Amino acid sequence: MPTPPDTAPRKLADDVHVFDAAFSMGGLDLGGRMTVLRLPDGGLWVHSPVAFTPERRAAVEALGKVRFLVAPNLFHHVHLPDWAAAFPDARVVAPSGLRVKQPALRIDQELDDTPDPAWAPVLEQMHIRGMPRVNEFLFFHRPSRTLLITDLAFHFHHADSLLLRLYLKANRAWKRLAPTVLERLLMKDKEAARASIQRALKWDVERIVVCHGEVLEHGGQKAFHDAFAWL
Repeated sequence: MPTPPDTAPRKLADDVHVFDAAFSMGGLDLGGRMTVLRLPDGGLWVHSPVAFTPERRAAVEALGKVRFLVAPNLFHHVHLPDWAAAFPDARVVAPSGLRVKQPALRIDQELDDTPDPAWAPVLEQMHIRGMPRVNEFLFFHRPSRTLLITDLAFHFHHADSLLLRLYLKANRAWKRLAPTVLERLLMKDKEAARASIQRALKWDVERIVVCHGEVLEHGGQKAFHDAFAWL
């Protein structure tokens, strides 16, 4: 069987690889992205797993041993059960609230504002408060100056779908890093969200990896600031 075109990982920096995958929601071809970080001990930290396939499993295993499977918010968990079954020794990490939403999902560890000692040497994390239905965590990989964003913002400069382009333009999220109207509506406490983002803005960000859209390779800190200046 031919290898799907989105199976091979892309290396963005030392110890940082991404897997792009097809994903649509509500008729919008948003695409999806999984990020795999290699920790100092050689183990792998997998952010927002995309649809599981044997080919993707083999590609991940070629990078190292999976130690952590991370659901970064309350929405990006759909494919976790398949990955957790394939890697039973890996710890499944998720935000508070996912146990209630998905009681059948194995969750070994809940996220908070303090990074786990296993990844604290290279990763910082920030809980975006004020959005309880999303409960998203941002992650910053210090060695590569890479910020990981899940649903808090999109970054599209190209889109084959006219419907997607119209949606992004209507949301003022076309050809720039920006949250969508849906994310703004889910922001129930803007003061709390602003405080979280202001703390994250202290990170020395250069690259931004979004789950939906294109990787922003340079100028990440300004783009992140500009995306939330409205707050």
